[in-house]
Amino acid sequence: MAHENYTRVNEFIFTGLNYNPRLQILLFLLFLSFHVINLTGNLSMIILIQISSRLHMPMYFFLSHLSFVDICFSSVVSPKMLTDFFVKRKAISFLGCALQQWFFGFFVAAECFLLASMAYDHYVAICNPLLYSVTMSQRLCIQLVIGPYVSGFMNTMTHTTNAFHLPFCGPNVINHFFCDMSPLLSLVCADTRLNKLVVFIMAGAVEVFSGLTILVSYIYILITILKIHSAEGRHKAFSTCSSHLTAVSILYGTLFFIYVWPSESFSLDLNKVVSVFYTAVIPMLNPLIYCLRNKEVKDAIYRVYRTVAKRMFCRT
Repeated sequence: MAHENYTRVNEFIFTGLNYNPRLQILLFLLFLSFHVINLTGNLSMIILIQISSRLHMPMYFFLSHLSFVDICFSSVVSPKMLTDFFVKRKAISFLGCALQQWFFGFFVAAECFLLASMAYDHYVAICNPLLYSVTMSQRLCIQLVIGPYVSGFMNTMTHTTNAFHLPFCGPNVINHFFCDMSPLLSLVCADTRLNKLVVFIMAGAVEVFSGLTILVSYIYILITILKIHSAEGRHKAFSTCSSHLTAVSILYGTLFFIYVWPSESFSLDLNKVVSVFYTAVIPMLNPLIYCLRNKEVKDAIYRVYRTVAKRMFCRT
């Protein structure tokens, strides 16, 4: 009977964010500003890295890909969420939901492993500075970028294929503002214990493997920093890692709370609140974190600004 009814659900309806209708315009403008800052900040970071020769280093090569992933990650969810503020029936097609979940899972996993690649880069730069240019070759950098995309692909193919081959017989109302896996599985008219276990294992594997890489890298970095006798040298080493550590702490803490922590311990409404944070806020924060806490990026911005100002002055 479940398989006969499988084709009944050809679209899903989002409940969206639970908010006071009087706050609709204010919330729309708030999330729109988040999305615009995310797009302009990350795109500016990519352009800055491309045009500034002093930023043509492995660290900023990884950062440009992190900015690209942040743009794509946020764009999977934000445009639909913003549109739904002014739509009474917040519908998405079955295929659209599958695609949204596919790209969402892809970019989340890719970002986690990109942060792990950046941690390894910091480890080599601080622990083996004399061998840095040899170790972090162009070939290795490309491999450390391709790896996260391949891992993201494998992660999302597992989730999406397992979920959307299940029978959805109705209801079709998703208690969320996008096609997240947990509320989606609650609509399946079949036993989903195995699927939930797979989600838990895969999400845990992404966090554990990438997180362990980051943790081990920073253990060695900390040991090396403590051996530095110069206070200036220690400060420089810490400043190199501070931006990355901030970005890692925010993202991993949020993802752990949603996908690894037992879902029974918090409601789907709380899940939505936290999801807003990592789909709209975190992608916006990353370029701000690296701009405010990284001297080389700030210097590059200043040089570009000075060059553009001189050209404009010469034209006038």
